[in-house]
Amino acid sequence: MAERTGTIHDIGYRGYDGPREGSAALATQLFVTGLRHAFGLGRSGKSKILPFVLLAMCTVPAAILVGVVTITGLSELPVSYASYVNQVQSLIALFAAAQAPVLFSRDLRHRSIVLYLARPLSPSTFALVRWLSLTTALIVFIAGPVLVLYAGALLAGLEVGTQTRALGKALVLVVVLAATLAGLTGLISSYSLRRGFAIVGSVVMLVVVGTLVTIVQAVAQEEGLPEVGLAAGLFSPGSLYYGLADAWDAGVEMFTEPTGAWVVAYAAVSLLVVTGSVLLLVRRFTKAGAR
Repeated sequence: MAERTGTIHDIGYRGYDGPREGSAALATQLFVTGLRHAFGLGRSGKSKILPFVLLAMCTVPAAILVGVVTITGLSELPVSYASYVNQVQSLIALFAAAQAPVLFSRDLRHRSIVLYLARPLSPSTFALVRWLSLTTALIVFIAGPVLVLYAGALLAGLEVGTQTRALGKALVLVVVLAATLAGLTGLISSYSLRRGFAIVGSVVMLVVVGTLVTIVQAVAQEEGLPEVGLAAGLFSPGSLYYGLADAWDAGVEMFTEPTGAWVVAYAAVSLLVVTGSVLLLVRRFTKAGAR
């Protein structure tokens, strides 16, 4: 038998003897990290430019409106909270399209998803936490300018109860819109591992399709076919948001206001989009983690 000549060197590694935290702590940390990364925090300086420039572009018009109301003494805001969200919807779509690949593409592209799932974290939990991170980031992004408007309205002396009720409706709608956008852009990004392709795919889905839906609704209204316009509104997250806001009397007016069964249809499609995209995300990460 040959004599062994190998030597074990002690280079200072120490064993970990602290508390072992479970999946909940891991998921919490993953959520916080994802939320920070959606705004470029904890990443390079270049990564912070786009999200904060878009946030500033959404917020500055709200600040200007606050100044106008305060100086001129208007008795109400020139635009409702829900309608303001619709006015900046293109910027919201760009934020979602640009930041979704950060949370859903990079780990798959670099195969680091295998390292994540080597820990006691299931693929379904990973997908849900990533979706929650992007949804929360979108809520912060959308609700920030709305809260600026609300604060300005109170400073201008507008009636508190009326403004608070309108703000409450707008915030509920913001949650629905954020959950929808996070699901769709996350799903596109999880399949388009190249960031550029993911952004283009999300922009086409949110901006191009949304514009086409608006054109169809305008033509349908002009031709006296409101049912066609209402049906077209089911195919875009933006028009779903607008239709629900109009039906809820949140201060917006669609080409044709959804009533009766159409309100149920708009709510059901919104719920279907959110649950369907989340389930597909879970399936995608389960499949990726099994390789």
